[in-house]
Amino acid sequence: MLTVDGITVRFGGITALDGVAFAVEAGSAVGLIGPNGAGKTTLFNCLTRRCTPDAGTVRYEGEDLLGLAPHAVARRGIARTFQNLGLFPRLTVRENVMVGAHTRGRAGHLAAALRLPRVRQEEARLRDQADELLRRLDLSDVADRPASGLPFGTLKRVELARALAVRPRLLLLDEPVNGLSHGEVDDFADLVRAIRQDFDLTLVVVEHHMGFVMGLCDRVVCLDFGRKIAEGPPEQVQRDPAVIEAYLGVAA
Repeated sequence: MLTVDGITVRFGGITALDGVAFAVEAGSAVGLIGPNGAGKTTLFNCLTRRCTPDAGTVRYEGEDLLGLAPHAVARRGIARTFQNLGLFPRLTVRENVMVGAHTRGRAGHLAAALRLPRVRQEEARLRDQADELLRRLDLSDVADRPASGLPFGTLKRVELARALAVRPRLLLLDEPVNGLSHGEVDDFADLVRAIRQDFDLTLVVVEHHMGFVMGLCDRVVCLDFGRKIAEGPPEQVQRDPAVIEAYLGVAA
């Protein structure tokens, strides 16, 4: 489904990604691990066209992803969550989710400004779809509350719901359990496994919580200083000497 080949990104004298290459099979879950500053989020930004690499190619279902605008990437069925929550604090939970659903809207700016009947019909349809997702992620009780002030674990689910509103086939999760308690991590892992099956998703996950990654992902790619140092099944990567030295560490 996704092929990353030779991606290199430089910010001035800093090389954030250095020839990174890997592939993601449809229906699989791939974990990206590595120390802070290894280039994981930069890679996500390349995939979603928030960042243009200096070299390399990215192909999604055979199409050149780097030739697309960010909104076109979303319309191809790629959605993401953010390391730092990217929600709109003054919008309600339902409205935040509807932002994701609007990638599938067809009303133009003029029609929306005039509030034509077809615009109102489309809004009602997107609202119903958002409410269905809110029920699925146990968020109906907070649907009409502003995002600001809600518990952090709830906001993580809201952001997940917004990404699902895009109706993605490829879902990119950037540190989805960062900041959650141990119990919340287990619950979120169960939720991601369930939606992966229910929505037939392919996942790429950036995460520092090794229990979450190793329990969810079929394959793991480890980055260090922008370079891929290991790739393979979770059990194999955990035992890789280069990964242990660069990231996982050993018992004192």
